[in-house]
Amino acid sequence: MDRFDAMQAFARVVETGSFTKAADTLHMSKTSVTQLVQQLEARLRVRLLNRTTRKVNVTADGAAYYERVLRVLADVDDAETSLSSASASPRGRLRVDVPSPLARMILIPALPAFHAQYPDIQLDMGVSDRMVDIISDKVDCVVRGGELTDLSLMARHVGDLQLGVYAASGYLARAGTPLHPRELEDTQHRIVGFLWARTGKAVPYAMHSGGESITVQGRYVLSVDDGNAYLAAGLAGMGVLWLPDYMAKAHVANGELVPLFEGWRLDAMPLYIAFATNRHVSSKLRVFIEWVAGLMAEHAPIIDRHSPTGCARAARPAVPHTA
Repeated sequence: MDRFDAMQAFARVVETGSFTKAADTLHMSKTSVTQLVQQLEARLRVRLLNRTTRKVNVTADGAAYYERVLRVLADVDDAETSLSSASASPRGRLRVDVPSPLARMILIPALPAFHAQYPDIQLDMGVSDRMVDIISDKVDCVVRGGELTDLSLMARHVGDLQLGVYAASGYLARAGTPLHPRELEDTQHRIVGFLWARTGKAVPYAMHSGGESITVQGRYVLSVDDGNAYLAAGLAGMGVLWLPDYMAKAHVANGELVPLFEGWRLDAMPLYIAFATNRHVSSKLRVFIEWVAGLMAEHAPIIDRHSPTGCARAARPAVPHTA
C-alpha cells in the first residue's frame, strides 16, 4: 500500500462523501479507492468511515485523522511547489468562500487573468453570505466584510469598503426623498432589511454628520440574507439600501439608484481574508490572497490598517453587512 495514495483517497472520500465521486476526481476506479481506504484502516487498526448503501460518514477517529492528513498532503504539495521549477506555478485544489456580490462584481470577472497566471490551481468557490466554519466546511479561506470575532482565525486585512445610502428613483417618486436619516423611521418610508447570518436579524446602521451621530433601524416589508438579492430588492423599489460603493456605482451612473444623505457618512467596512491558524498556508493559498489583495487595492483600498503587517488574529465585533 502506498500510504500517500491511501491518505489522498481517504481525504477525497471524506470531502465528497462518496467512494464513487472520490474515484472520479482522482481518476481511479472505485475498487482501487475502496481498497486503499480499507488498507489504511487495517494499518491504523481503526475504523475511519461508516459505510451504508446510501452514504459514507466519517467516524470521530476518522475526522481527527482527516485534519492531520490535510496537513500532511498540504506539506507535500508545498514541498513540491517550493522547487524552483514548481514555485512559479502553484497547483492543486483551493477551496474558498466569498460574499455573493463581491464574487459577481469583482472576483469572477477578474478570474480569467488569475487562471492565465496560475493554470494549475483548481478553484472551488463557494458564493454565499452565510457564516462558514472553515474547519467543518473544509475551506482554505473565506473573504468577509466586517470585523471578525473568531479567535481561532488569522485575518489578512485586504480592503475597506466605503458605504453609502441609496434608493431607486421609482421608490423616491412614490415615497418622497428623505432629507435626514431620521426620516427613515417615518411611516411612509421603508428600508430593505439585511439578515445578519450570525443572528438571523436585521440590524441598525450608525451614521455621522459633523458632531451628530444617529442609529437608523427603519421599517421593512422585505428582509433578505444574500447581497445580490438585497441589491435586487432595492432596484425593484422595495426600500432604501445601505451599500458598498462598488455595488452601487454602475446603478448610480445609469440612474437606477439615487444617493441619499450625502452629508452623512458611515464607517468603512473592513474586508478580510481569514484562514485557520492551524491550517497550512500553501503556495496556492498565498497567491490567491495576494491576488485578492491586489484587486481590492484597485476597488476598495485600505484606509487605515489595524496592524503594521495587515495580518492579525480576528478580534473586534463584527459589522453586520454583506460585502
